Amino acid sequence: MLRKDIKKEPYKLKNPNGKIPTIEDPNTGITLFEPIRCYHPIPRRHIYEITNKLAYTTFPEKYLTLSWLSLQMSTHGTYFVWFHPEKNSTAAIDRYGNEMKRIVGVIDRHLKRTGTQYLIGDKCTYADLAFVMWDQIMPLLVGDWDFKTEAPDFAAWNERVVAQSAVQRDLAGGGKAPSTDRTAPVLKLGAGLVT
Repeated sequence: MLRKDIKKEPYKLKNPNGKIPTIEDPNTGITLFEPIRCYHPIPRRHIYEITNKLAYTTFPEKYLTLSWLSLQMSTHGTYFVWFHPEKNSTAAIDRYGNEMKRIVGVIDRHLKRTGTQYLIGDKCTYADLAFVMWDQIMPLLVGDWDFKTEAPDFAAWNERVVAQSAVQRDLAGGGKAPSTDRTAPVLKLGAGLVT
């Protein structure tokens, strides 16, 4: 497959992120994407599965949830704008702001195509919740970008996820997103705050 072909259909119907790897299991019909899902063995039961509140125990939903979590971990969760050695680096802010917009687009297109309320079906899972805090700092990385107009399905999904009572309790109890002030100190690994 050519690199240019992974960014368009039919490949993007298999992997909404348009990246490699993607594995299709001909025995079950499930398609998994993102490296952590494709290369790790079938995991043991998680605490989420025991309570069955934030995860599916059914196939293929259980593994699709893990694929979306992997996407969050490999894209949304890897921004080093907070750890960049240069204070207020425009290059880092622009790079990761554009990446955040891209991921918002991936989620928006997926929700539009599937017609579901959440990433997997109509149940809020730990994969949906994994995006909450990064989406809360979106103004820092994307400035005045109007994602509610540009990505309406993403915006509606984000509102549903943030409206979850546990999320509201966490946000009210101090689980606030970092400052959106671009001149605020930047965290540097091993060195506390850099001013």
